Amino acid sequence: MEMFQYDFIQRAFIAGAAISLITPILGLFLILRRQSLMADTLSHISLAGVALGTFLGIVPTYTTLVVVIIGAILIEYLRQIYRDFSDVSVAIMMASGMAVALILMSLNTNAGSFQIDQYLFGSIILISPEEVNMLIGLALILIVLYTIFRKPLYVMSFDEASAKTAGLPVRFITIAFSIVTGVTISIMMPIVGALLVSALIVIPSATAIKISRSFTQTILFGIIINIIGIFGGLSASYQFDTPPGASITIGFVIIFIIVSIATALKHRMNR
Repeated sequence: MEMFQYDFIQRAFIAGAAISLITPILGLFLILRRQSLMADTLSHISLAGVALGTFLGIVPTYTTLVVVIIGAILIEYLRQIYRDFSDVSVAIMMASGMAVALILMSLNTNAGSFQIDQYLFGSIILISPEEVNMLIGLALILIVLYTIFRKPLYVMSFDEASAKTAGLPVRFITIAFSIVTGVTISIMMPIVGALLVSALIVIPSATAIKISRSFTQTILFGIIINIIGIFGGLSASYQFDTPPGASITIGFVIIFIIVSIATALKHRMNR
């Protein structure tokens, strides 16, 4: 196809394939733990890291990774303080992340708003070979970690108290999971955008849950849905000159609607 003659298009599709292996795992556990807004919160915090990088005049990817790791640890700390009101930590960190980003952007007089806009809404031209390699490496690491910690994460997702009683390192696993989620989001932002990155993590997993009968099946269906949505969204973005993040998100929404209608019809016919 014509569009594959461009290097940035090739990088975007490779990055999309790597993302397709990552987000179903993260999205499923976030949904099971009732932390769907965690992805949105970490994207706001990641935006603060981007603003810090442009303010200091260094590569935003590095500052974003540092800021996200700190933010993930703070979220878990606040969650422990407000045990009965776990959404408080999400609300505080989401507001703080956006506030810090806006302040740093207003203080940064040396750089224009173009780069921040690209991180807000996503652009495939911002995907660098280094970021593609980071995504591939992250996908491999996450698959290995999932293989090792699948059962502990499964137990924690449904009953954290029982996991603690069984002697599992709940706090360590939770912080590590939040950090991995944040790192993934920070690397995904150039292709999807901070405003839509949570949709890439949550919607495909929510769709896969509706048609799956097991834990592993949900992951596999999630990967397939991600590939269809990301590749279709990138192709539509190139053909119709639309924002890639928005195109991918609309693709996922369409898939979700189709699956929901098909599931409802099947359920009615079985009756």
